[in-house]
Amino acid sequence: MPTFAAIDIGSNSCRMKIARVVAHQLKTLAEDREVTRLGASVFESGLVSPEAMALTLRALKRFQRTVQQHGVDQIRVVATAAMRDARNGPAFQAWVKAETGWNMEIISGLEEGRLIHRGVIAGEVGVGGKVLLIDLGGGSCEITLSEHKRIKETSSVPLGAVRLTEQFLRSDPPTAEDLGRMSRWIQRELRRAHRKINPERVTLAIATSGTAFALSEACALLGKNGSKTAPRAGRRTKPGAAPTGGNAGTKDVSKLARRLATLTLPEREAVPGIGPRRAEIIVAGAEVFRELLESFGLPGFRYSPLGLRDGILAQMLAEQDARAEAHKEFEHERWQSVLATAQRYGVDMRQAEPVRAHAVQLYRELKPMHALPPEYETWLQAAAMLRDTGKFINHQGHHRHTQYIVSSSEIYGYTQLQRTLVSAISRYLGKSRPQPGDRALRNIPAEEHKHVLRAVVLLRMAVALNQDRASDVLRVAAKVYPKRVYLELKPGRTGAELELWSLRKEADYFREVFGRELLPVLA
Repeated sequence: MPTFAAIDIGSNSCRMKIARVVAHQLKTLAEDREVTRLGASVFESGLVSPEAMALTLRALKRFQRTVQQHGVDQIRVVATAAMRDARNGPAFQAWVKAETGWNMEIISGLEEGRLIHRGVIAGEVGVGGKVLLIDLGGGSCEITLSEHKRIKETSSVPLGAVRLTEQFLRSDPPTAEDLGRMSRWIQRELRRAHRKINPERVTLAIATSGTAFALSEACALLGKNGSKTAPRAGRRTKPGAAPTGGNAGTKDVSKLARRLATLTLPEREAVPGIGPRRAEIIVAGAEVFRELLESFGLPGFRYSPLGLRDGILAQMLAEQDARAEAHKEFEHERWQSVLATAQRYGVDMRQAEPVRAHAVQLYRELKPMHALPPEYETWLQAAAMLRDTGKFINHQGHHRHTQYIVSSSEIYGYTQLQRTLVSAISRYLGKSRPQPGDRALRNIPAEEHKHVLRAVVLLRMAVALNQDRASDVLRVAAKVYPKRVYLELKPGRTGAELELWSLRKEADYFREVFGRELLPVLA
């Protein structure tokens, strides 16, 4: 039973969750969290302060000891808004790598929203219909519209509680002028989100993150009449356990937001449910929720303790366990994103699909020879569908443009490294050949280079099998021998001479990579 760990390096806090796969489901083994305020200086100066780096690294080292104690098999470490904005982000990445050995992955706001959606949908019971997910972190706010458990739209806006506090709230309590400037900024950014997301007929709003928990708990504890004996929302079942869900109405949130804005820090700390660390940033967070709930016409929200780290774990399970319930959904979602990217850049699907089909066939029939890892079948299919995206920019040198587009595009379900691998496979379909110092290979681990070279050859062969656009799709059969590989082509209605000639042109490179002769013949 594999054990996974997910670490979320946020702008306000770092979170860790470890889970083991039991009967194709995740069983939580450990959780930890520490407020590090990594984004506090970023949103003011554009740089992560040395103090915030050191504090975050100290938390990561503590997480690492827990990870080692549980014998984790796979770990994924992601960073969000603060690292997206920080000019010295690469330096901190290198420091984390040197001290822990972990590769810290900086994910986009849209990928963050997708993973949060996956975590919430996988863990929440009775979530169906049209649902709005709200994750208000330290640096950004991800708003996702989900319908029948599938993402319809996602918007990431720079409305994090730490960011807004640093940018607008200079006094304590904040002045009316500062609050006004912040409110206008929030309204402007939410209008951007409105252009993408239509909340009409939303049946449920689910909010995640610490700000949502604090607001839901404060609303419940204070009650409409200010009573401190109201039922607790987000109750913790035992010390250290994650809080359960709680509800907060829009009117209660608005009332609480207005009240918090008039209090000093010590007075906010004394508000039931807020707490000392959350009190520092709760004014900005409460104002975002107030504006969002009112502008989207929502009656309130339900708090969920699930979030980004749960989505990371759910994706790990989906990738590793083909029998897990989420596996098919994950594969469908990922492939739909590939197709959407191809269509966005004008790829002709009628021409791309036969190349993809032949690439998969060659991958499977030549597997004893190429010995590529199983995931390369997915990377090869994606590269086949996206190989012509560069023509959107310019037909001349379009393979270079393809590499840039694929590596830079937002493709759901693909990490930055995975997109880089796909972009490298689709890059070398012209006259050029992969070289160790190439830009396309620069950000790929050295141990993956040989796999990329072999995948490139397979895709080149699939392209060669589809030279004559006017002919019907050729049928091909591969036979592997110790010193040679035969490709038997069954001609289509218009013959196969052009494809045969194209395959023979690939024979030298095939021999260079695989050490065998490539012999294409007509069946």
